[in-house]
Amino acid sequence: MDAAALVRRYYDALDEHAYDALERLLSPDFVQRRPDRTFEDRAAFVAFMRAERPNPDTSHELESVIVEADRVAVRGRVIDDGTTLFEFADFFAIEAGKIRRLETYSR
Repeated sequence: MDAAALVRRYYDALDEHAYDALERLLSPDFVQRRPDRTFEDRAAFVAFMRAERPNPDTSHELESVIVEADRVAVRGRVIDDGTTLFEFADFFAIEAGKIRRLETYSR
């Protein structure tokens, strides 16, 4: 699977609550950094998404996906019942066919 497809499957897994699929997309030593918190491994991130996510019934609308080798940048919006909650920019690092790092910014 190419890097763009891997990242699109990441958003699909979140939107579909497919947490087992999400776990398979992430490296065991996955790290997500965002201004308000950091998840230091795959297990912590998936557990949060499964049980503590503030708005689990949202969807991600991707406006642009830019790939350069093993890096992917995504700009998009989080939508709830047709309303934009916020815009985001995600920066992914891919290693061995898995998402290794993710930096997230939103406004």
